[in-house]
Amino acid sequence: MTLATIVRKNLTRKRLRFALTLISILIAFFLFSVLQSFREVWQSGIENASDTRLVTVNKINFTQPLPFAYFNRVQSIEGIEAVTHADWFGGYFQDPQNFVQTFAVNAVEWIGLYPEMISPPEQVRAFLDNRAGAMVGSGIATRYGWKLGDRIPLSSNIYSQTDGSSVWDVQIEAIYTVEDQFDDTIVLLHYDYFNESRSFGNDMVGWLVIKTAAPELNDSVIAAVDAMFANSSAETDTVTEKAFGEQFQNQFGNISLILTLVISGALVTILMIVGFNMVLAQRERIKEMAVMKTLGFQSSALFGIMLGEALLLSFVGGTLGLLASMGGVALISMLTVGILPAMSLSFQTVLQTYGLMLALGLLTGIIPAYQAYKTRIAVAFARN
Repeated sequence: MTLATIVRKNLTRKRLRFALTLISILIAFFLFSVLQSFREVWQSGIENASDTRLVTVNKINFTQPLPFAYFNRVQSIEGIEAVTHADWFGGYFQDPQNFVQTFAVNAVEWIGLYPEMISPPEQVRAFLDNRAGAMVGSGIATRYGWKLGDRIPLSSNIYSQTDGSSVWDVQIEAIYTVEDQFDDTIVLLHYDYFNESRSFGNDMVGWLVIKTAAPELNDSVIAAVDAMFANSSAETDTVTEKAFGEQFQNQFGNISLILTLVISGALVTILMIVGFNMVLAQRERIKEMAVMKTLGFQSSALFGIMLGEALLLSFVGGTLGLLASMGGVALISMLTVGILPAMSLSFQTVLQTYGLMLALGLLTGIIPAYQAYKTRIAVAFARN
């Protein structure tokens, strides 16, 4: 009988305990993988932010607009390669619960500044040529069944038109796809089409996006932009795209910290459960280990058996949890199409999960393995 066979048989000796412990580990690693995938999606805008894109907003609050004239003025600043602007439309489709993340943009410059939004050239041209056209992400198009050429009503819960209507009819001319985890739920409208018909806020923009020639020029460009509009009626605050994404996410609270606390709590709980079970298993078998030593088993072999049990338990339960999380992530991604960027179980998450399996096995197995290693035959047989 090999040591591997002994490990397997010892682990499944008390099947109910083994099953309950295995299920606990499965649940813990299922939660870790799913929540980690969600955190990656939540932080994707920050992680994928360009090093050469800056965002300029009103210094009072990013919900306050800026004069359209700022768009033209900042282009003269040294170190700036391109500038675009956008307005938050506050859109929904048919029902207010059908939220649609809609921006009214300077389309030519926007497409140039965001190469992450990939669309066939003929579709891009059709979008640019149609004043009432729209470019939509593949995620939001899938959610609502939109196709090229569809004419759809987009309603705003912020703006109304001069005729009192809050609905803008647009035609889908382009559908963009993305790489990595860039947002595929955005709808782009033409700023001119939006601006000429809204009942208030005309010739104002929500924010500017600035592309610098190199990351090392960011600080000087930020200083120059904000100095240009200092002491004006609409002072500006310019930050990197990554910093802007962090500020925007903080409006919802520190989601990343909350997820970290939930994940840590689950893993610590499982660590205590598995550790207690392994110590209990070692204490129950102390006379058996003394017999094995009497029969010639080395202390190192007993150490390896106990540690092997903990590692095998951790890896089997963790792998089952990881497999379950693949289905869970796929289901969540399907249910949130058009709401969140596509979720997936990344290679990094898989590596982290197996790293935690190894850590859990070592932490829960090292103490009972050491106790088995130092077991003295006479003392073990003397125990009641």
